[in-house]
Amino acid sequence: MEISFHGAAGEVTGSCILVKTKKTKFLVDCGMFQGTQFAREENFESWPFDPAEIDFVILTHAHVDHCGRLPKLYADGFKGKIYCTGATKELAEIILLDAAKVIKEEVRRHGGEILYRDKDVYGVVPLFWSLDYGQKQKLSPDTTVCLRDAGHILGSAIAEVWIKEGLKSKKIVFSGDLGNPPAPIVRDTDFIDGADYIVVESTYGGRIHEPAEMRSQILRQSILDSIGRGGVLMIPTFALERTQEVLYELNYLHETRQIPKVPVYLDSPLAIDALDIYKRYTHLFDAEAKERINSGDALFNFAGLELARTAEQSKRINRVAAPKVILAGSGMANGGRIMFHLKLYLPDNKSQLLIISYQAEGSLGRLLKDGAKRVTIDGEKVAVKAKIIAIGSYSSHADQPKLLHWLKSVDSPRPKMIFVNHGEGKSSLMLADGIRQKLGVETIIPEKDQRFTI
Repeated sequence: MEISFHGAAGEVTGSCILVKTKKTKFLVDCGMFQGTQFAREENFESWPFDPAEIDFVILTHAHVDHCGRLPKLYADGFKGKIYCTGATKELAEIILLDAAKVIKEEVRRHGGEILYRDKDVYGVVPLFWSLDYGQKQKLSPDTTVCLRDAGHILGSAIAEVWIKEGLKSKKIVFSGDLGNPPAPIVRDTDFIDGADYIVVESTYGGRIHEPAEMRSQILRQSILDSIGRGGVLMIPTFALERTQEVLYELNYLHETRQIPKVPVYLDSPLAIDALDIYKRYTHLFDAEAKERINSGDALFNFAGLELARTAEQSKRINRVAAPKVILAGSGMANGGRIMFHLKLYLPDNKSQLLIISYQAEGSLGRLLKDGAKRVTIDGEKVAVKAKIIAIGSYSSHADQPKLLHWLKSVDSPRPKMIFVNHGEGKSSLMLADGIRQKLGVETIIPEKDQRFTI
């Protein structure tokens, strides 16, 4: 059996792992490479395999860095099934349609080639096949899978995969993106009994997040500061999970009267569509969220919240006097409606930017997080005078202690080898070092397109 890594090797975006057995070829994820632009040039490179020969894809979750190249895979010849949870199936459809729209707009503004179009999304969507958590499913003569809750976003999964080789079988566990419990809405990450091999993410493999309770405190203080300064609080958010978490906490802060009423705008059609899907999957929520629903609480609605779906509704936000709070995509500020607000309010020293998501190298969000005093937005130089705040405890990725704790629990059998991917170089190195020292397991950090026989 051979495993090879064709994305998220030495970086966080572009997840794509190929597994070849004697009878089967399958991918785990097929994500988009992101950075300065929404769709980097690397996405246009030829596949290091023939898409038509791929039997199926196991999709861990609906973030674009894990599902974003599926329409291209389909357009280039893939016609197999894509296995994932029901929530991931629904979320991936709206994510991919939005990605096609953003790609088209990016080409309109900057030129270049279109990665894929709406028709490719509509072509790939019928290939999705839903699996429930805990449902063991044979996918090919020698490959069986079981999805477990990763606790990362709604519908996210850890993939347990059994490969039959003669009379024996080997078990590989693909972590996908592991959650950061305790987190609002989603359940805690499932633990896995044992594995022969593990592929684990390392997005925050080199850091320790602030305590979870700081999330609400910093959000509350940022709102109070913005009100006091008469400024605007901008929060770049991913449409999945981060938006819902912030709305969940804003709802709680309003209901407990920890903040005064202030206009809050959700300026993201994609996030608004995602809210509708979340409401259909409340059975996947954690116990606290279910209890609040049962008590009559509308988790994602409160006084002062306005949803801006149309372009005109979005433009009206900027005609409303401060103070106000704006949630808008994209989470890395490399596209979407947040760009218009940043251009308008970054030069305002009364305003604030609260960064709560991972920021890839080269993204505008990363530049701002790293302290840039001047940035370029839509070809214009913009001075950065607004206050920039970054917080890791809102991350939906496990930090190093939680990753090591999860890996340590996999002990029946204990893995022979752990592959560390989905992390920038330093993060992967620090996690790999922690695994060797504390777990004593052989660890490899794959390079892009590197192949291993296991």
